[in-house]
Amino acid sequence: MGSAATVRGLERRIARWQWPDLEEQLEVRGHALPGRLLAARECNAFRRMFDDDERFRSTIDMAPKRYGDGRYRYFAYPLPEAVQRIRTLLYPPLARIANRWWERLGKSERFEPQLGGFLERCHAADQERPTPLLLNYGAGGYNRLHQDVYGAVAFPFQVVVQLTEPGEDFTGGEFLLTEQRARMQSRGWSVGLTRGDALIFPNAIRPVSSPRGDSRANVRHGVSDVLSGSRTTLGIIFHDAA
Repeated sequence: MGSAATVRGLERRIARWQWPDLEEQLEVRGHALPGRLLAARECNAFRRMFDDDERFRSTIDMAPKRYGDGRYRYFAYPLPEAVQRIRTLLYPPLARIANRWWERLGKSERFEPQLGGFLERCHAADQERPTPLLLNYGAGGYNRLHQDVYGAVAFPFQVVVQLTEPGEDFTGGEFLLTEQRARMQSRGWSVGLTRGDALIFPNAIRPVSSPRGDSRANVRHGVSDVLSGSRTTLGIIFHDAA
């Protein structure tokens, strides 16, 4: 997953993403679907990586912790080159959107223009453990609705990439998002992704417009029951963990 061809392919695909349209999707629906990020062979390479213990700093079995039913593994530093490149390329446009969001919400925090500067702030706050991860669910697996906040410094966006093909490798297992606005009942989305597709979504909160101005909505994400087969995804989180 570190070949020059793989990196060039990632760069070409991300260069085609239409960021004004993606920001509009985030505004209207609270999540954005930019399309294909990884080719099938790259998805398969990531799937094989799941059993390579040396690549990971930590493994979580979800059932004992009541997080759901499945298993996920956090990559160790140095990250695989493809993961590092995705993280580095996606951070700057997302940071620009994040800064506009934080301004709307009246927050003073602003995000550095490049990933390196942001990670320096994470590390100064004793958040030094990498957070990109692989997640795997077998039949009956699921992930309870949650937020991925690992310390005082947190980036508002994360990205998930589907590595397995619905209907071929697994059934069920839709990606779930819920949004809770003030004085409203929660709204939910079920998002279907095909192999290689990416999804951008808020880490924990987002601004929403109303006649009275912008307000905060709380967002959670999870995975519905996998009915059969095996479902694997790549998660890109931009802040490091305490």
